[in-house]
Amino acid sequence: MRTVSTRWLVTVLLTVLAGYFLLPLYWLVVAATKSTGDLINSSPLGFTNPQLWTNLGDLVSFGDGIFWRWIGNSLVYAGLGAAGATLISACAGYALAKCDFRGREALFNVVLAGVLMPMTALGLPLFLLMSKAGLANSYWAVLLPSLVSPFGVYLSRVYAATVPDDVLDAARSDGAGEWRIFATIALRIMSPAMVTIFLFQFVAIWNNYFLPLVMLSDSHLYPITLGLTSWQGFADRQPILQTLTVVGSFVSVIPLLVLSGALQRFWRAGLTEGSVRE
Repeated sequence: MRTVSTRWLVTVLLTVLAGYFLLPLYWLVVAATKSTGDLINSSPLGFTNPQLWTNLGDLVSFGDGIFWRWIGNSLVYAGLGAAGATLISACAGYALAKCDFRGREALFNVVLAGVLMPMTALGLPLFLLMSKAGLANSYWAVLLPSLVSPFGVYLSRVYAATVPDDVLDAARSDGAGEWRIFATIALRIMSPAMVTIFLFQFVAIWNNYFLPLVMLSDSHLYPITLGLTSWQGFADRQPILQTLTVVGSFVSVIPLLVLSGALQRFWRAGLTEGSVRE
């Protein structure tokens, strides 16, 4: 009897928590269908004269289609940044786990410290560094810092440590080089970690606001987060920007949902594999 009651309690609690976390997404869907007047005056959670397609048309045509430029910029920043960070993290994690060299543990401790370092503390030093290199207000100013993922290095080391040493020694005895061993053996075993790193890094870069704010001054280089925020700042002068900001936020969520759905099976397989790995 107690077990049944506990199950019901857990089910109700999880349902409430799921509703709590999904409520903002529901509000965003509802708000994206409203006109500027209805967005301000109507019920926030009820559909009123839906006009989603009209709003989407206004979104893509406003400012000579600058919204599509922001979407493209975000895809470049997040796609290339996440792919590069995943590869670099995999190489670094494998080296820290399988290569014996002086200062390895000290270097790993520095990586762990980087996991705890907030981006706001690095904003000004990164800007000064990029300015000195002549890369401020360019794609590189956002891309290069995005290639570094201390959490990715940590997770890669955890997975790389599970690569059997006997398999590596057998590959070396057969004449395989270190890069070939890494590419053909280690990466396959580390693939769940790489999918996780890519997803986390993609979402982090896509949602990043502070770094582009510090680095960029040209609106044509803005990612979607900074672009929508700039619209919101002028909403009091042009009320339609209030609606366009909401609709743009709704559209910007779609790539994240698609990516999460596409990579979910790889992620779930990795979690299951890790739960039974000895």
